[in-house]
Amino acid sequence: MDQATISQFYTRTAVALHWMVGALVAAAFVLGWIMADMHTSPLRLEMFNVHKWIGITVLALFFVRLLWRLTHPAPAPLPMAAWQHYAAQAAHGLLYALLLVQPLTGWLYSSSAGHPVVFLGILPLPDLVAKNPALAPSLREVHETCAWLMVSVIGLHVLAALKHHYVDHDDSLRRMLRWRAG
Repeated sequence: MDQATISQFYTRTAVALHWMVGALVAAAFVLGWIMADMHTSPLRLEMFNVHKWIGITVLALFFVRLLWRLTHPAPAPLPMAAWQHYAAQAAHGLLYALLLVQPLTGWLYSSSAGHPVVFLGILPLPDLVAKNPALAPSLREVHETCAWLMVSVIGLHVLAALKHHYVDHDDSLRRMLRWRAG
């Protein structure tokens, strides 16, 4: 590959972070969806713990990803209609915001409900707010609403990537499947 081609792809780190976060968000959503309708049981409690661990991992990776993005700019956008470019920017901005807000609202909900967050069962994390049974239902609702918003935006993101790949035949998807050094 020549230098011009290489600069059109994301770094290995950016690609790895993209797919790791994507897999973790999908797992957290599936767990959240399943456990929400379960009766209280040891399995449900274990699923809540794993859900929280995933959320804290996503939050940590958000900061790693943000730092990486600030120090390693994305490749130049591919040619596309101006509205598509602005829609992509808006969707990416919303996804970054949700990757911060979603784990934080879950952590806030756990704190307000009096359920400690103990990362991987060994590292107790501080409560973000004091136990507040009156606040907990509102925080849970925000957390659930943000989850559905995130799934919707991710769905549009995936559909746009597939449209660019199969209809426009451009490198939008390939740039996140193949990477350059770094």
